[in-house]
Amino acid sequence: MSNPMIQLIVLAAIAVFLILRLRGVLGTRDGFESPRVEEDRRPARDFEAVEDDTRNPQSDDDLADHVDAASPAYAALAAMKQAEPSFSLGEFLSGAKQAYEMILLAFENGDIEGVRPFLSPEVAGAFDGVIKARKEAGQTVEAQFLGTRETALSSASFNPDNAEAELTVRFVGEMISAVKDADGNVIEGDPKSPRKQRDSWTFERKMGSNDPNWRLVATGV
Repeated sequence: MSNPMIQLIVLAAIAVFLILRLRGVLGTRDGFESPRVEEDRRPARDFEAVEDDTRNPQSDDDLADHVDAASPAYAALAAMKQAEPSFSLGEFLSGAKQAYEMILLAFENGDIEGVRPFLSPEVAGAFDGVIKARKEAGQTVEAQFLGTRETALSSASFNPDNAEAELTVRFVGEMISAVKDADGNVIEGDPKSPRKQRDSWTFERKMGSNDPNWRLVATGV
């Protein structure tokens, strides 16, 4: 065998040896493989709770939705909640709206017996006087309530000594009402045209009592 041939064989053997060593160190790749990324050996961490800093932790959203947190009314309402934690201003306003519609229509129709438990003796007496005067004059009322357009808290006060709470609510309603004399002539209102009814009513209740009903103790405009 010639010397050049022997050298070629030796070089080929060395090349095969180097290839085998490289494959053992680097491994093989078939087709496309994503490059390896070293795994993060740090211990996994749980998600950390993120506090919602958009709300004032010192305020009560049930109250702040309806009243300025810096107002005396807010302080009075907060004291009411201390005396009766289950009290909700939002629920009260919803109930006050229903009471307003019910009481107003009962008064206009001249029959307040169904709503008397929700009236103070003074308010019930005033309503009775107007209803009686209308009957004695032979007057009748045609009334149709169309709905309450606005219900908003106007003021609030609380007496911690006797737990008496007073809330004044401003209402803007819409109704059709007409007062007719004994001959059927319209002497007040309009039986065809709706009008706005603006009222400011004050409700009272002893916080923490077993009776959940608020009573109407004053009316105004």
